[in-house]
Amino acid sequence: MRILSIILCLLVGLSFGAPKKTDAQIKEQRTALKKLETDLAKKRKELALLETEEKGVLNTISLLDQNLNQTRTYIQELSKSEILVQGAVRQLSKDLDSLDRQIRERKEVMRKRIRTLYEKGRSSEAEILYGLLTQKGNPERQVFWVHHLLYQDQEQVNTLLRLMRERDEKKKQEVEHLQELSQLRHKKSAEEKGLVTQMSGQEKMLVSLKHDKAMQKRALEEFERNQKTMLALIKKLEEKRKKEIAAAKKAEAERKAKKAKEKKKKEKVVEKPKPTVTASLKGPKCMPLEGEVISRYGLQEHPVLHITTRNLGIEIRGKRGKMVKAAAPGTVVMVSEIDGRGPSVIIEHEGGTYSVYGHLRSIRVQEGKEVQKCEEIGEVGDIASLNGIKLYFQVSEGTQTVDPLEWLKQK
Repeated sequence: MRILSIILCLLVGLSFGAPKKTDAQIKEQRTALKKLETDLAKKRKELALLETEEKGVLNTISLLDQNLNQTRTYIQELSKSEILVQGAVRQLSKDLDSLDRQIRERKEVMRKRIRTLYEKGRSSEAEILYGLLTQKGNPERQVFWVHHLLYQDQEQVNTLLRLMRERDEKKKQEVEHLQELSQLRHKKSAEEKGLVTQMSGQEKMLVSLKHDKAMQKRALEEFERNQKTMLALIKKLEEKRKKEIAAAKKAEAERKAKKAKEKKKKEKVVEKPKPTVTASLKGPKCMPLEGEVISRYGLQEHPVLHITTRNLGIEIRGKRGKMVKAAAPGTVVMVSEIDGRGPSVIIEHEGGTYSVYGHLRSIRVQEGKEVQKCEEIGEVGDIASLNGIKLYFQVSEGTQTVDPLEWLKQK
């Protein structure tokens, strides 16, 4: 019986060990959902504010698109949580069935034990104990069986109580998970209905933009203003670079003049090697993001605005979680929110070439940091984007923009 009790305890331990991983996953998923809910509430508040104020057309379209993307992501995470909780409920149901079976078996054993005691009393056990203590044999084994006989009833009762406590705890968890499952399904249903409404609202605005000349004009003005802001930033960075070069040349000339005066015939001056700010751009470059190029450099019809625009860079379709890489070695000269581009990174490469990475969801580098080719600098996102998750990628040689795809091909 003792061996049977040990085996049952091990089986119970194994059956209840499995849900621990699921419980941890559910807890992690709850945290992710809470963060998504906070972000979504913030975006929806911004969108509600836009409805009461006269804001830019591009800003409104961008926020609508971000809300749609975040709502879709939220629904996906709700579905993931629903699957995890459903799995936990199924496991708990199996555990409860197993516990119920063990409890029934224990009760049946105890029922038979009580019946035996009623019919025969303790006299038979006393005889067995007396025989064990008086017979010849292994003393240790005799003590074991005496101890087992004296305490087996107590062990039976304790095991039954433990199983019943475990059953109560599992039942409580099952009820909590079923309540959580109901809440998740209710939220998911509400979000799916809201998604349809949001998609309808976005479609109406895009239709209005397509036919409303005044709205198109405002959108084009905003677009061109954002382009000018981008060019002004690059111009400012290039002016700063040239000033730093001029200052470095002046300092070098002064150093050489001072050195010539102090130089002596027998003195040998060892110059320290001049530190290099960036590595050479020679050799193949790195595609900043793997994906479809959805908007190319130069004049073309805007895919959302349906008006002819001049693109300073290209746009690459991305997926949530994908990392953006530095196209070539260089130094991060700007990490900032840029109008029309959202959170962005600008890297200066050798010879006054600048690469711009926009619509980033998160950024891993700081201004002044040197980066290597293909080094991860941030995560692609949809902030300030008009049409989903994408990377805005621009290249300027000095203050002149060039086709990024052609620049990437240069050896």
